[in-house]
Amino acid sequence: MKNILMLHGINHNMFGKRDPVQYGTITLAEIDARLQALGSELGAQVESFQTNSEGAMCERIHRAFEERCDAVLINAGAWTHYSYGIRDALAIITCPVVEVHMSNIHAREPFRHHSVFAEVVDGQICGFGLESYLLALRAALAQGKQRGAR
Repeated sequence: MKNILMLHGINHNMFGKRDPVQYGTITLAEIDARLQALGSELGAQVESFQTNSEGAMCERIHRAFEERCDAVLINAGAWTHYSYGIRDALAIITCPVVEVHMSNIHAREPFRHHSVFAEVVDGQICGFGLESYLLALRAALAQGKQRGAR
């Protein structure tokens, strides 16, 4: 069974209450439950981690490297646009890493158009709400198979 780590960033504990126009009314617990259900179908165990602390996020990424996770999904929220600390932690990861966003960050405020993670992740999926997460899980597992075939 593949071990997948889902990293949720700053303010994601407020999903379901925060800005329903951008994020809908789905809660973080509901997102995690859907990821775990899809993971089970696909032969993967999905562990979720959420923090509002940038340092804790970096420490969890370091631990993912040590644990040799099979893939990492990350929705870092606003940190995506300015956290070089998280970016550098992600650069250490050797498994597939997929950046995820519920909203289309390219159709929002100009500061959200740029991801400092872009050059160290395998890909980015955004704009599809909950489906962004499910697509990211599928992509990460497919990317892992491609890497394993090399």
